[in-house]
Amino acid sequence: MMRPDHIPPELYVPPPPDHPGQVVAYVSDIKRGGGLPPHQHERAQLLTIVSGSIAVTTWEGTFVVPAERALWIPARTVHETRHLASTRVHTLYITTDTTPALPGGTTVLQVNPLLRAIVDSLMSKPRDPESDEPTDRLISVLLDQITSSRILPLHLPMPRDGALRQIAERIVEHPTDARTIEEWSSLAKVSVRTLERRFKSETGFSLRSFRRQAKLFKALELLSTGISVSEISDQLGFEEPSPFIAMFRTAFGMSPARYRKEVKSGTF
Repeated sequence: MMRPDHIPPELYVPPPPDHPGQVVAYVSDIKRGGGLPPHQHERAQLLTIVSGSIAVTTWEGTFVVPAERALWIPARTVHETRHLASTRVHTLYITTDTTPALPGGTTVLQVNPLLRAIVDSLMSKPRDPESDEPTDRLISVLLDQITSSRILPLHLPMPRDGALRQIAERIVEHPTDARTIEEWSSLAKVSVRTLERRFKSETGFSLRSFRRQAKLFKALELLSTGISVSEISDQLGFEEPSPFIAMFRTAFGMSPARYRKEVKSGTF
């Protein structure tokens, strides 16, 4: 991890929108609970989470990004951010007009050692409006790495229908909400059968499965805060930790404790 004194002071200030560079770096430190309302950028963004954790919501769904992972957001994608812990983000604003092979949708990416080294190197350079050949080569490798990086399954799709999206957003925000499917269907003013069919069609999940996924995503958020697994289990409405641990293991192939360890070590 790069120490703050290796980063030029100007990178702690948001870059001007008209900066001529193809890749423009920015460092932000945001306290837990911070974030930005829905907004968009003319450039694509690569958000590398150095420490902490964030949740980003777009029309595609909610993405949870723990430390040592990155989020790719295409240009002009409306998104909202929430910082789940005190977070340091290394952001690269990227002009992508000449690189159509880059991902067309928002995705969470594995940060391999090469990608991490490239981002760190770009974070050590001043915002020089004049490009140079070594930086141009570095950017070329950066774009190749973004294209070939492993995509991580940290995405919860959201329905586009207004009534269904309201239900989904409520569940994501409060996954322990105990309302029955009959109560949800009444809220949406449709029959239970119609709600189930339309929700599955738009998200790929039944309402019950979606609620389970929302609990798992909330668990990822809570794991980033450092509280114990038993406390997380309690907050998610489980009577004891073992059913929660079993659900988490089924979804991610490892226990919550191991997940936390592997995120810290950079292997997940």
